[in-house]
Amino acid sequence: VDYTGDMPELLGPDGPSLGGFVCPATVVSTERWKLGQFRPGDTVRFAPLADDGSQRAAIVDGGVLARDGDVTYRRSGDDNLLVEFGPMQLDLALRMRVHALMESVAEAALDGVTDLTPGIRSLQIQTDPGRLPQHELLTAVREIARNLPPSDQLVVPSRTVHLPLSWDDPATREASARYMAGVRDDAPWCPWNIEFIRRVNGLDSVDDVYRTVFDAEYLVLGLGDVYLGAPVATPLDPRHRLVTTKYNPARTWTAENSVGIGGAYLCVYGMEGPGGYQFVGRTTQVWSGWQQRGAFEPGSPWLLRFFDRIKWYAVEPDELLDLRADIISGRFVPRIEEGVFSLAEYEAFLATHSTSIAEFRARQGAAFSAERDAWEAAGEFDRADAVSAPAAPTAEVTVPPGGRLIEAEFAASVWQLNVRPGDRVTTGQPLLALEAMKMESRVPAPMDGVVQQVLTKPGAQVEAGTALVVLAPAT
Repeated sequence: VDYTGDMPELLGPDGPSLGGFVCPATVVSTERWKLGQFRPGDTVRFAPLADDGSQRAAIVDGGVLARDGDVTYRRSGDDNLLVEFGPMQLDLALRMRVHALMESVAEAALDGVTDLTPGIRSLQIQTDPGRLPQHELLTAVREIARNLPPSDQLVVPSRTVHLPLSWDDPATREASARYMAGVRDDAPWCPWNIEFIRRVNGLDSVDDVYRTVFDAEYLVLGLGDVYLGAPVATPLDPRHRLVTTKYNPARTWTAENSVGIGGAYLCVYGMEGPGGYQFVGRTTQVWSGWQQRGAFEPGSPWLLRFFDRIKWYAVEPDELLDLRADIISGRFVPRIEEGVFSLAEYEAFLATHSTSIAEFRARQGAAFSAERDAWEAAGEFDRADAVSAPAAPTAEVTVPPGGRLIEAEFAASVWQLNVRPGDRVTTGQPLLALEAMKMESRVPAPMDGVVQQVLTKPGAQVEAGTALVVLAPAT
């Protein structure tokens, strides 16, 4: 059960294994067939289950199955075990321990383990409960974790991958415009995400945002963040680590391979869809669903690997479109340099530059706090907590003889109006466009006629049956 801003979602069989939103509960595997029975307008209630499958009034253990030092083992439904290392903060030493555990569990080849998904400080282990019940998996993984090598001895392969970035790309501008027209136009990150990033990080100009992004080396800490092949990456140098909040509510549309920052992490959107990260630009594809060739190695549709370092170079929007076509055809292969990442060497780097890193973080923290205070003063947090007012009753609509009333067929936001009162239209001509998550739907004229009334406006939220347009017969 995933909370994206104010919007809860039940992720089905095609839901991601990795993501950055709050998931307070998981539907157990034997109950998931019910998800397919839901219809628009249905309500859902959850009942807590004990480990034996029986219902009980509450779960008293908070989902925690065991703790060993700074390692926490959490229940994740009945078919996953979530292993968390250390405090909830960005620490590359914790990510290295996660990687070591993932490799050790894979090497153990436990019968029943079906998937391993590493996060920033956690490892989710999926199991087939019929072959390896959760409590048996817990016992085996705890033993493996106790025998991991010390973090400062860990060294992993780390390639430097040079990728093109179209800064402030037209596709990201379009996504922001759609958000303002169909979701909200008063968000602190509107109308320009890059200016918002500058403000919350205490930078002097948007050119400083540009230089920071292009100077950084982004270390890939996760893959598959919500979207296929999407990297979760953070700058190795903390002085390049820009922080932001995510959109709330989320965007309904994001162009494929848009590049955004959320929290302290950068992500490349692997496919077109909704999203919440603040845009900086757009790049080439990070996964290929077609024949693997060129940049995409045989047997692997993903461009990047764990602990790769992304280094951006600037290209113009038109140049990026050509590169996007070329990488899929195999004509464009990004420049890649082999290397390694040593945690001991990295910690020595942090110690050497500790003073300037602390100064950057202090300036950044002060700017972020000032932004948050401004939100509170403007009522941004009250907006999130407010209970939605009941919809106003629909005014009586008079349809002339021979005319038609056009109504919304589903809940959506009005993205565009293409007509005004008095316009003559022909059958099939678009009257307006509705948008609901990843779908844009044109509403066509069902007859030749004249637009008598337009009963909605761009950005309005509509439900199934909401009156949109009144058509009178052509004279």
